[in-house]
Amino acid sequence: MVFVRVVVVGLMLKWLRRGAKPELAVPLPHSGDRIYAVGDIHGRSDLFEELLTRLRRDADGQTDERRSILVLLGDYVDRGDHSREVLDQILKEAQSDGPWTQIVALRGNHEAALLDFLEDPEKGAAWLSFGGKQTLASYGVPVAKARPDTKELSDMAQALSRAMGDHVSFLNRTARAYRSGDVVFAHAGVASDVPLSDQSEAAVLWGRSDFLEVGPPPGLRVVHGHWDDYEPVVTEQRLCLDTGAYYSGRLTAARLDSDTELIHVDVFDL
Repeated sequence: MVFVRVVVVGLMLKWLRRGAKPELAVPLPHSGDRIYAVGDIHGRSDLFEELLTRLRRDADGQTDERRSILVLLGDYVDRGDHSREVLDQILKEAQSDGPWTQIVALRGNHEAALLDFLEDPEKGAAWLSFGGKQTLASYGVPVAKARPDTKELSDMAQALSRAMGDHVSFLNRTARAYRSGDVVFAHAGVASDVPLSDQSEAAVLWGRSDFLEVGPPPGLRVVHGHWDDYEPVVTEQRLCLDTGAYYSGRLTAARLDSDTELIHVDVFDL
């Protein structure tokens, strides 16, 4: 049974003195954009399909002139059992006659690790230990053994590349970050002391920066995933949408325009 829960998060995150006019403390996307951001999917095609249905319905119900933009925050593969199906869903959504003016697919560290494995199987073999085996299984590629040798790694990478087909080229086209107005979308956050144009892959994809401690550059809000927990994190400076779908059974998205609305899809008793 699938349950959809919608939680509205108001922009007013602090009270001002009585009688004073309220001010918007949270940076906003471009006034012409309505962004639907989706957290880390990790092979949960069941949750993703239900969430897409909900987001399409919400976007179709909007009556203003804003553009509806779907931003996927990365980590589509690994951990869960249906990575192939998730990538099929994304490509199908991009080709459908849906409500989206644009679909932005960001790269997560798991996509980066998969691509590294395909490029250099021996150097990228660590990917197998943090979700790669589930992705191989979803494409019907057997894992040779607990510690495959160089030839076995190469054979697995070649078999996976053949099985993935156009999924490989899609992953190679994924973006590092996206910005609308004063809102930045990046898989794991951004380094606070580095211009957005110079952010490293280590910071944006892997979270190797001071982002959680310091936050983004002043005046910006970052919407991201990567740092999983059962509940999303909502502050004036950042919005984390990774609610650990592969283990929690919860996939989280947000609608951002002049307000912020969180949308959860939970699955119980599968």
